[in-house]
Amino acid sequence: MQESNKPGQRKASFPATMRAVFWSFFGVRKGKDSAHDVANLNPVHVVLAGVLGAAILIVVLIIIVKLVLAKVII
Repeated sequence: MQESNKPGQRKASFPATMRAVFWSFFGVRKGKDSAHDVANLNPVHVVLAGVLGAAILIVVLIIIVKLVLAKVII
């Protein structure tokens, strides 16, 4: 027997949410994938993945700036 998807039930896992947020950072989500995300992603996971993704992006940018400035100063 197949269990029906209840209105409040979300099936996507946190890694799936991270993947969706990662591609959303680049703005390359297809309409079909976007509709699937709206139906399946847990809003709490989306917020956590967005904060985590933003933190990773900031750390990477800081590292890049430090590397570039270190080469310019020397």
